[in-house]
Amino acid sequence: MPQPHLLSILNEGVLTLTIERPEALNALNSRVIAELAQAIDAAQTNAAAHVIILTGSGSKAFVAGADIKEFADFDAPKGKELARLGQESLFNRIERSAKPVIAAINGFALGGGLELALASHVRIASDTAKMGLPEVSLGVIPGYGGTQRLPQIVGKGKAMEMILTARMIGAEDALACGLVNQVVALEDLLPAADKMARSMMKNSPKALQTAIQAILAGYEDGINGFEAEITCFGASFETEDFKEGTQAFIEKRKPQFPGK
Repeated sequence: MPQPHLLSILNEGVLTLTIERPEALNALNSRVIAELAQAIDAAQTNAAAHVIILTGSGSKAFVAGADIKEFADFDAPKGKELARLGQESLFNRIERSAKPVIAAINGFALGGGLELALASHVRIASDTAKMGLPEVSLGVIPGYGGTQRLPQIVGKGKAMEMILTARMIGAEDALACGLVNQVVALEDLLPAADKMARSMMKNSPKALQTAIQAILAGYEDGINGFEAEITCFGASFETEDFKEGTQAFIEKRKPQFPGK
């Protein structure tokens, strides 16, 4: 039986998923995508997991891209199905995760690797990280959401530059354009991600889920984000988390949210 390419560790509410294909710089292949999708799905119903951290094994790469050998001989229909399957089975599921997802970018995050980070809710990079979407240098374009999520995060102009030049940018440039939220030394990367995860965990799980839902609504075609926010805001008043949170505030104590 082949060894799994994903290491899953749950530590006091923080689920860390580490992609382990060091011989291929943690490149995404069909097995990695399937294992990640299964792990993200399982986390949604795991009451012990409150925040998810995605990272790559070793110090060289987060994910150095998709495994080109798997699709080098594809035609148009197969290419379209590859993109659709990847987006629907993994990348969209990460973005829509009810539990916050933090990408801890420990090295090269290229192509599908950067798209994996873009689908996450927050990105923290080591100061050695390099990021880019080099697909046009191979005669294709980003297919796992890169042409859509990158402009949403860094703006149209910067996204055009990164995609059309196929150049990599370093961690400080990524921080300056808003691609990552924080840059730390490599040895501090996982502790920084864990610290951010635990900062999120102090809050209402239900409110975190609803906030993610409301934020994403503003990027959906045909959806009025402000109206979605109003609906989500109103629904919050009927949750046990709201009752506990407001009561704790009035009583000047720390809330004990359900499910914690």
